[in-house]
Amino acid sequence: MAQMFSHHDMSRSALAYLRSITAWAVLALVVAAAPAAAQSSGSSQSQSASPDDPLRFLLPTVNVTAQKEAEDKQKVPVSVTAVSKDTIEEADIHIVSEAAIFAPNTYFTEWSARKLSNATFRGIGSSPNNPGITTYIDGVPQMNVNSSSIELLDINQIEFVRGPQSALFGRNTLGGLVNITSARPAVGKWTGSLSVPFGNYGAWAVRGGVSGPVVQDKMSVGFSFAQVSRDGFTVNDVTGHDIDSRDGFSAKAQWLWTPNREWEARVIFTGERARDGDYSLNDVGQLRANPFHAARNFEGHSDRDIIGTTVQARRVGARTVFTSTTGFLNWQTQDVTDLDYTPLPLLTRDNTEKDFQFTEELRLASADAASIRLGDSARLRWQGGLFFFTQAYKQNATNSFAPFLVAPFAISSTSPLSELNDFGVGLFGQGTITFNDRLDLVAGARVDYEDKSANLQTFYTPPIAPGTLVDTDKNFANVSPQVSVGYRLQRDRSVYGTVGRGYKAGGFNPASPAGKEAYGEEQTWHYEGGVKTLWLNGRLSANAAVFFIDWNDLQLNVPDPAVPAQFYISNVGAATSKGVELELNARPAGGFDVFTSVGYTNARFSESSVSGVTNVGGHKIPNTPDYTISAGLQYSRAVAKAVAHARADVVVYGAFQYNDANTIGQDAYSLVNLRFGVTGRVWTADVLLRNAFDTRYIPLAFPYPGFAPSGFIGEMGAPRTVSVTGGVRF
Repeated sequence: MAQMFSHHDMSRSALAYLRSITAWAVLALVVAAAPAAAQSSGSSQSQSASPDDPLRFLLPTVNVTAQKEAEDKQKVPVSVTAVSKDTIEEADIHIVSEAAIFAPNTYFTEWSARKLSNATFRGIGSSPNNPGITTYIDGVPQMNVNSSSIELLDINQIEFVRGPQSALFGRNTLGGLVNITSARPAVGKWTGSLSVPFGNYGAWAVRGGVSGPVVQDKMSVGFSFAQVSRDGFTVNDVTGHDIDSRDGFSAKAQWLWTPNREWEARVIFTGERARDGDYSLNDVGQLRANPFHAARNFEGHSDRDIIGTTVQARRVGARTVFTSTTGFLNWQTQDVTDLDYTPLPLLTRDNTEKDFQFTEELRLASADAASIRLGDSARLRWQGGLFFFTQAYKQNATNSFAPFLVAPFAISSTSPLSELNDFGVGLFGQGTITFNDRLDLVAGARVDYEDKSANLQTFYTPPIAPGTLVDTDKNFANVSPQVSVGYRLQRDRSVYGTVGRGYKAGGFNPASPAGKEAYGEEQTWHYEGGVKTLWLNGRLSANAAVFFIDWNDLQLNVPDPAVPAQFYISNVGAATSKGVELELNARPAGGFDVFTSVGYTNARFSESSVSGVTNVGGHKIPNTPDYTISAGLQYSRAVAKAVAHARADVVVYGAFQYNDANTIGQDAYSLVNLRFGVTGRVWTADVLLRNAFDTRYIPLAFPYPGFAPSGFIGEMGAPRTVSVTGGVRF
């Protein structure tokens, strides 16, 4: 049976449970009081408010690009949660994982090192070099997890698209995708903002931006930035210093050119320079007994630099829409860490990773008003495209050992060097036939080809021995079809069903035991049915979905027993996942927004699955909560010449396992975020509490035999943080 919290943690667990119940009770009372309070605050006024007024009444139409072209979220046959620009601002969201609480069956393992933020959708997760859920930023796929978790600057929307998207997006979207789009530069007049928050743990930041026209109605520019810093949450009891501090600067510059009604061009430059502290990893038993404390002989650091350029061109003609998206991305990370996580100088690692990727997508689609008529009652909309990419990745990790650890070997360190190169092309197309404006038949497919090569130094086999040089290459080809049927029961109510094949190419491990350098493809078949509805004249949306996933040759991160903290990807046989999802959004009265989402996932390995030498048949897939429940509200009210607002968000994650052997896991836990503030015509002020009840939990852990007394090391989730923010805008 999996080990959860030990008996001496029962009092802490009971307290956490009471806090959770209290949070839910407070939220329920506020929600119950919402309609009456909102009505008394002037709902009649909100009904006549402009679309930009915070007291607007009806739910806004949300367009998503889950199928490349912008469509109403309620009309696409896809499970997608969209977090709008308004919600991003109202909930004070600055990283993707903070927005994930709105999406059911979605979980992020957020490490103290900002480069590692691994998403899990419906049981399908990601590994750094070969993600199963890809993040797209302004149409450019982040082919390595290390560049996907960035500071969110001037963002228009974040979409969490669940289920395989391989038919249109191709490689590494068999579990879904995270689609991030930047806000366009202002074209009418100049706008800007500046905010300065201060908080506990020495936290402070400066965030700002300006945007406006250079040539009226022809050319606009925008610039945004963020300098964010805080002390660490974890104290090193040996030196008295904190371990996991954060310090980073991010910037984004945009140029938008619209020479005429048909053409537009847009260039987006992004950059980041982060100089953070070390990983806060420690033995799981010690974390539970003494949270946010560790004992090491020194504090390391984790650095990351990112430079990216995106070039978009788009022509909207009378009959077709042409789009080109070009992406250049270059990033580098360096980690120096005490790898034994003890007060003794036993093992130190200096790990450097570099990556360059180039992507290009050319796409042609039918214009909105130019669908092809197929008789009196049917019409066809279509799209097709070509995708090309190349990627070069390098890793150089120097491991230094205490002399007595490697005796009688005459080595004190090793420097494995890995080089991975990837080249690929994809052709995709999709057609939608609509009958009588009620029935949609959607069929799409994508053909992908990849050629991968590796030149690498394998880690020690047997342990503490020189590695072996491997120089090899392999190619992969795949066809990913998808078929959907949607039917509008009424104008605002529809049902849909989808069958699709997900695909993730095989590849090579930068470091692994001998014989495990390569891993094979992973495939899924995904079956989904759902309903999307609007009620109460557009005040309430209710969407639900059921799904079943059958996948083979599951790629899983497996710990290398010979090298501490070293993982490699291995195929672990078959697995299945099934579950349900429910999303509700409501605006019961002017000034009130209420949401809730519920997800349940049962994801398990098939009986014949083997991880390494362990039979994991029937075990739960790691890092997949049994359920997710989230709820929240936003209340705004006019006060004199300002608007006062209050917000509460609650998320509950069910129990999950840390490893495929299911020997240890995390109990269910809940987090509460609260925000209160006032916004004037040109100024803002607010107070924010994240993890308001200071819940103690361990979101990630992995096997670490030899150095960890419990056999596992992990990291604590962030404690309660409090910040006060003042800002101006124009």
